[in-house]
Amino acid sequence: MEDVLEVYRRPHDPLLPVVCLDEATKQPMKETRAPMPMQPGQPQRVDYEYERNGTASIFMIFAPLEGKRDAIVTERHTAIDYAHALEHIADVMFPQATKIVLVQDNLNTHKSASLYQAFAPEKARRLTERFEWHHTPKHGSWLDMAESELSVLSSQCLARRTRDTESLRAEVAAWVADRNTHEAKADWQFTTADARIKLKSLYPTFPVQNG
Repeated sequence: MEDVLEVYRRPHDPLLPVVCLDEATKQPMKETRAPMPMQPGQPQRVDYEYERNGTASIFMIFAPLEGKRDAIVTERHTAIDYAHALEHIADVMFPQATKIVLVQDNLNTHKSASLYQAFAPEKARRLTERFEWHHTPKHGSWLDMAESELSVLSSQCLARRTRDTESLRAEVAAWVADRNTHEAKADWQFTTADARIKLKSLYPTFPVQNG
């Protein structure tokens, strides 16, 4: 926890961007009956029944100090998909960075070994060395600012039914473009000092020694 909090205290450096990564699942759903259109004084009405139409994963990539994010929608949630998300961060979003400070949670795929499942050893090693790896503690995924960004995406874009993965990909892309246009940033206030006070139950206690 303190490791991640200290990362968030670092000054902004375009060559050492802090990038948070998180994932979420969305269930595309087809309508079984055509919605009844809006009328004066009457909102659109949608039948409660629906048909499941596969699953989709959303990789949220958020650089809080740049006010920059991207979201990759995939049909699966595997180590290979994760590896391609890291490739996108390194080679598309921040190709000029000397090192990318990566904050993510402790999923079993969130490790450099996933790169070796997706790419040849030379490329996997190159990508591994582009990142400085930081993980949130178990039960501490709230420390990952990409999780907050996913929450905003969920409330602003995903609260309604989406019929298929392609439609979801288009809606998420439009949301990302709007957020980036406004350079929506995060103002993180929780510090290591705050943690030691507010979360003192998580720390070990030691007997007071005299002298």
